[in-house]
Amino acid sequence: MQDSPLAQRISLLQGEGAYKVLAQATALEAQGRNIIHLEIGQPNFHTPLNIQQAAFQAIAAGKTGYTAAQGLLETRQAIAEYCWKYKQVKTNPDEIVVTPGAKPIIFYTMLALINPGDEVICPNPGFPTYASCIHFTGGKEVALKLLVENSFQPDPDELRSLLNEKTKLVILNNPSNPTGHMISKERMLQLVEIIRDHSKAYILCDEIYDRLIFDQTQALSSAAVAGMKDRTILLDGFSKTYAMTGWRLGYGVMQADIAAAFSTLMVNSNGCAASFSQIAAIEALRGPQESVTMMRDAFAERSVWLAKALNQIDGIECQIPNSAFYVFPSVKKTGIGSAEFADRLLKEAGVAALDGESFGFYGKDHLRLSTANSMENIQEAAARIAAFTASLQATV
Repeated sequence: MQDSPLAQRISLLQGEGAYKVLAQATALEAQGRNIIHLEIGQPNFHTPLNIQQAAFQAIAAGKTGYTAAQGLLETRQAIAEYCWKYKQVKTNPDEIVVTPGAKPIIFYTMLALINPGDEVICPNPGFPTYASCIHFTGGKEVALKLLVENSFQPDPDELRSLLNEKTKLVILNNPSNPTGHMISKERMLQLVEIIRDHSKAYILCDEIYDRLIFDQTQALSSAAVAGMKDRTILLDGFSKTYAMTGWRLGYGVMQADIAAAFSTLMVNSNGCAASFSQIAAIEALRGPQESVTMMRDAFAERSVWLAKALNQIDGIECQIPNSAFYVFPSVKKTGIGSAEFADRLLKEAGVAALDGESFGFYGKDHLRLSTANSMENIQEAAARIAAFTASLQATV
């Protein structure tokens, strides 16, 4: 067999289960199967019309060329205003980097901060890109467990025990993908103060779902905690809040010298984010916000309904989510593992879901279900899950 031409480091990167299952579900649909998609984290709403129109006008005006690698100055100014209004984080355009999607902020954080052997404390279960980028840069992933018995909130005592002189970064994802649970304001303050007072570590605070916290009074950014703004890289974007997944636009807020390093990484990778997407983002941030409230309320209704429906199914247990558009039920009592459950649920019942263990070891025995679908489809999915689970018990 011919040796692979690929560099060894490529093997350190991992894919995302959502895209794999989406491909499987799409293949079944091509065969004529009716599939309900609860696997993909994509809002089922259209981008609000005012944002669309801003992009159309920008394109018509010829705003289709390169921009500065760090992003348009007016876009960064609008982001700074937004961060103060919604996150109570005071920043300025020099501390902001605009990227094509939010994922580059994760990758750039690892490339800019992590040397081989540095430890990164990472939520488990957590968004798979975190671990993938840690491994790619030679860092050591250290699991911060999110357990159902703790309502999927990080344990401050465990965090304190994991911090040491090798800890370079702590990742906090608030709210959490995949659990659909936020870190309470009180708990977030505890966690950040422990990091501040007991280590020199930086925080990567992924807040991509923070406007989808059902109770907005509970939102707290680590960058808003005294003494932590310069040690926080704040990640956010437009995909979830404004239903702009395909626009590929995100941003990071960080101290200016780190922002300069991120800009250099942008020059050498993406060049810049699309100019008309950045202009549309200004309208998203400064324009009417009623669509955000509408989408958040719809996701809350669907997620709570689905969790309660799942709790009526013998063998399934589900904590009621309080943010984002995910539910994370345990299927342990059904007698089969979560990977087999998800696979058979797709093939036999036509419901696409993700194995919780694809988000890390401590997601074992869970499923991640996205409620970014219509209530009608979610209700039908619940009925199919109930029938499938009953069929499992009938064969025992």
